[in-house]
Amino acid sequence: MGAEHVDEPGWERVSLRQLLFAEYDIAFSVIGRAWQYIHFLRTHQFCGQCGAKTERVDWEMAMHCHRCQHRSYPRVSPCIIVSIHDNEKILLAKGVRHRESNMYSTLAGFVESGESLEQAVHREVFEEVGVKVKNLRYYNSQPWPFPHSLMVGFVAEYDEGEIRCQENEIDDAQWFDIDALPTIPPKVSIAGQLIAETVSLIGDK
Repeated sequence: MGAEHVDEPGWERVSLRQLLFAEYDIAFSVIGRAWQYIHFLRTHQFCGQCGAKTERVDWEMAMHCHRCQHRSYPRVSPCIIVSIHDNEKILLAKGVRHRESNMYSTLAGFVESGESLEQAVHREVFEEVGVKVKNLRYYNSQPWPFPHSLMVGFVAEYDEGEIRCQENEIDDAQWFDIDALPTIPPKVSIAGQLIAETVSLIGDK
């Protein structure tokens, strides 16, 4: 939904993604946490074990079933996100949903059951762009309320392979010079931070 004016003078209604691009770091963090909790309350009104109505627990983020005593907590889905560099270039990809905005970003994907974070990085990179990476280094993490992800960031070096974009996921992927970057995510996002970190690493060489 686009921004629209509301009744209160000086106030404007914006989506959570619009708030992200406004680069209000503190506001995005607080509202993102609230957004995830609201999503949890909406999707856990009934017990997943017996189907009875649940009630909110006052002293913690949880929904409780009085029939079977099952207690549910907000779901957190781990995702990896990785910035890849090779000499003086950085690999960036444009997802299918960013075709119109022409925004390029780092690669990311959900961690699968029974998979380590490092294994997820190698798998996702190969699936999405067909290359292999090496020398993974943990960078940072960020909660991501779309709807309940925890982004775990890595920086990696290119190892081998030619770019081959995954159909229906990646619209385009290229190696970019750090002095000629395309449109990229804002630095309030972990993707923007990873790109800035990689540019700094390349610049220090």
